[in-house]
Amino acid sequence: MNMKKLIVGAAFLLVASFLSFMFAGEPVRVIVFGAHPDDCDIYAGGTAALFSKMGHKVKFVSLTNGDKGHHQMQPEALAARRKQEMQEAARSLGIVYENLDNHDGELMPTLENRKAVIRMICDWKADIVITHRPNDYHPDHRYTSTIVQDAAYMISVPLMVPGGEPLLKAPVFLYMHDNFQKPAPFSPDIVIDITPVIEQKLDAICAHESQVYEWLPWNGGYEEDVPADVAGRRKLVADHLLRRKMSDKYREPALKWYSPKQVKNISYFEAFEICEYGNEPDKEEVLQLFPMLPR
Repeated sequence: MNMKKLIVGAAFLLVASFLSFMFAGEPVRVIVFGAHPDDCDIYAGGTAALFSKMGHKVKFVSLTNGDKGHHQMQPEALAARRKQEMQEAARSLGIVYENLDNHDGELMPTLENRKAVIRMICDWKADIVITHRPNDYHPDHRYTSTIVQDAAYMISVPLMVPGGEPLLKAPVFLYMHDNFQKPAPFSPDIVIDITPVIEQKLDAICAHESQVYEWLPWNGGYEEDVPADVAGRRKLVADHLLRRKMSDKYREPALKWYSPKQVKNISYFEAFEICEYGNEPDKEEVLQLFPMLPR
C-alpha cells in the first residue's frame, strides 16, 4: 500500500479525532445488525473502526450464531468457534460484538426477534442503525432486514419497549451494500473512505477464520487457492471481500462528501443507502453523524 496515503490517512484521523472531541459533544452511537457473525465486519468494519478511533460507540449484532456455515464442523462446535472469532474481530475494531443465538439458516421475523432488536436499539440509544437490504440473496439477510425495519417505528412506542424507555429521537437507518438489482438496486447515499483503517478491517475479517479460510472458499469453489502463509491468506481475503473499484456508481455520491482530489485518493470505501424509515438526514446532519467526513 502507498506509504504516503497511509501517512496522510493517519494525520487525517488525528485531526478528525481532535475535532470530534472538541465539537461533537456526546459520542455518536452506532449499532449494526448482520445476519451472521462476519456480515457486519465485511460490510461496515471500516466505518466502525473510524468511529471507534474517534471515540464514538459501535456495537455489532449477529442475529444468528452462524452454526451452519461450514462443510465439516458440527453446529454446536461451530457456534462456539464463531463466538470466539466475533470477539477477536471486536478487539481489532475497538467495538462491542454480540449475537442473538438464533440458528443459522433458520432466522424468522418473529415477534420475539423484533422485540429483541427493539430492546437493543433502545438500550444502545442508537443514533445510527445499519443492516442488510430487504432483497438480499440469503434468507437470513432478508429477515434480518425485515426485523430491523419492523423495529424502526416501534422503538418510539413505550409499551413496545422493555423497560418503557423508547427512543423519541429517531435514528438514521441505513442499508449496507449488495449487488442485487431487482426489485431495485442498491443506491449509495453515503460513501466513506476507509483507506486509513483498511488493515484494521482486514484484521477483523480475517479473525473469522472458519469462514474466510474454510467455508467461503469451499462453498465458492476456490478452496485449493487458499495459501498456507498468513500474508497470502490476507491477500486472498482482500481480493475477495474488500471494495476497491470506485466506479461511476460510487464516484458521484462520493463527490457529495469529498473533493475530486480526495475521491481520486480513495483506495478502499464502504457505502450506505438511507432507509426511508426513521430519520432522513440532510447533508448537515450526515456530517454531524459521520464526523470522519470532511467539511
